[in-house]
Amino acid sequence: MNDERKPKIKRIASTKSMGLLMRDYFVELAEAAEDPGRKVAWCTSVGPAELLRSFGFDVYFPENHGAMLGSARMAADLIPRANALGYSPDICSYLTSDVGAFLAGVSPMTKVDERIKGVPGPDVLVFNTNQCRDVQDWFLWYGRHFDVPVIGVHSYAGIGDVRDLHVKSIAGQMEALVPELERISGTKFDIDRLREVVGLSRRCSELWKEVLDTASARPAPLTFFDGTILMGPAVVLRGDSRANEFYETLIAELRQRIDEGEGAVEDEAYRIYWEGMPIWGRLRANATLFLENRACVVASTYCNSWIFQDLDPEDPFMSMARAYTKLFIVRNDEFKERYIDEMLDVFSVDGILFHDAKTCPNNSNSRYGMPERYVEDKGVPTLVINGDLNDMRLVSDEQMVTNVEAFIEQLAERKDA
Repeated sequence: MNDERKPKIKRIASTKSMGLLMRDYFVELAEAAEDPGRKVAWCTSVGPAELLRSFGFDVYFPENHGAMLGSARMAADLIPRANALGYSPDICSYLTSDVGAFLAGVSPMTKVDERIKGVPGPDVLVFNTNQCRDVQDWFLWYGRHFDVPVIGVHSYAGIGDVRDLHVKSIAGQMEALVPELERISGTKFDIDRLREVVGLSRRCSELWKEVLDTASARPAPLTFFDGTILMGPAVVLRGDSRANEFYETLIAELRQRIDEGEGAVEDEAYRIYWEGMPIWGRLRANATLFLENRACVVASTYCNSWIFQDLDPEDPFMSMARAYTKLFIVRNDEFKERYIDEMLDVFSVDGILFHDAKTCPNNSNSRYGMPERYVEDKGVPTLVINGDLNDMRLVSDEQMVTNVEAFIEQLAERKDA
């Protein structure tokens, strides 16, 4: 195919305003770190950010920084620094690349704005193990380095139905954080302020779901690769009205695309579900690969991980506990398959791509027979690709191209049969 005839990635105009919003967020963090009257809390990406915001903390998310390191393709040079401290090459490459970056004194945030000198020093680190135990060890390393408190919530894993006993346990752990957060922030807990933040967060989740659900249209107005970028405010500004304002604007743009029949993929022919983590250092390359094969990756469990519809400002602790315990990553395979089944139906999916991320076993669902069950029991074509979220030494571009093109050919044969 001649270069002039190759399809181009269609830029979503709202991405520019999102970039400005994210810049402002990072600048505010830098200013907070220099202001003795403000407090900075580090938080894992899936809560309890709402509780921290209710105390007036400026909230920083190291996982977001890890993704930035992956997207900037800096991780492979930094991971060995953490390995030298005894952190295995097999554990989360967000963790190892982030710690390595800190040791090297580098950060992609410094390229966002000259006022940003690096990651903001924490006054407290707050984790939730509903993603994995790695986040706890990650925060403990920084807690020792900065000599600040590390507190958190220990969640359940591998559960089917979320029961009241699960929710009450997690809610109790969140409530137990309050006295320490009062001491560190110097602010008395205000339940009305928490309700306000939870309400904003719930609205953000609703809007983010509406964004992702637009991809059920044919042709889809955005792809999974767009979603990995556009999810930024839902991660770092959930509970802040600015995130909601941004998504309202984005939804209007996507609806206009639908009304005009404009798809993210020109002449869309195949619709694929992405199961697992993104390959951050290959977002553009992979987006182009699918685009050139007329395939749209229309949905994923990853982007949907920041939809928390159970949040309820009338019952903030219990609803936060329920929302964060219902997270896909901590559920059993029976639940996960039911969830994916629904997604396949809603988004009219032709096949599933499973990303087996070497350093992220908790969010790789291809290791215990799930892809084979989809093929044998449900007749859904699947492809497993081996790679990683951040460590590009574990990614083969040649294999990715060969395997994806063969998978698309398989989908084409099914359509022609």
